[in-house]
Amino acid sequence: MDTTRRISASRFKEQCLSLLDDLGAEGIVITKRGKPVAKVVPIGSGCAALIGSMKGRLKIKGNIMSTGVW
Repeated sequence: MDTTRRISASRFKEQCLSLLDDLGAEGIVITKRGKPVAKVVPIGSGCAALIGSMKGRLKIKGNIMSTGVW
């Protein structure tokens, strides 16, 4: 379940500075007419945190370098 906070573009425009002050690691999804158009995330929350995050949770079966075609 996606728990990312959503906010309309008009509300974001009105409250931008205070929203940025309280921006959590998950960020905020900005919507227009109920559809997501942008996501604001803190600058430090890049993909680097994902590297190694699945260590010990996955089991590799077979040859991962193979295309699977014989």
